[in-house]
Amino acid sequence: MKRFAKIGWLGLPLMLAASGVFSAPAGAQTPVTVPIIVAETAAPIIVNAVKPKSKTTGLDKFEGFVMNANSAQITVRAKGNDLTIRTFPLSEAASAMMLKIIDKGGYQYGDKVTVYYEPATSKAIKLKGKPSKPI
Repeated sequence: MKRFAKIGWLGLPLMLAASGVFSAPAGAQTPVTVPIIVAETAAPIIVNAVKPKSKTTGLDKFEGFVMNANSAQITVRAKGNDLTIRTFPLSEAASAMMLKIIDKGGYQYGDKVTVYYEPATSKAIKLKGKPSKPI
């Protein structure tokens, strides 16, 4: 401790000198103006056009197995995912087709079907699938 007391008279001038050296602004802190180069934009290149998902334009396809079907709606479990279950209300054309199928025995639980539906309303427009023989 006595050693520091002997050089104590140098402490204040050393601190002032150090503060002068370390408080000088760095060269990177000064503002620099950089010219902005505007590049010309080219037209986008179209590689492939988007194709509709099904042959019937504007309709989505849902494949699965029938859980319940009547003249107003059909409930289908997805083919690849057993937890996905969707109920589709039937359009007038699909309802008329379903009445003909019901007269012959109707869809049974587990029949494989493909439902073509409107994505906005989830209304079934067309059904594909062979109903099994009635029990």
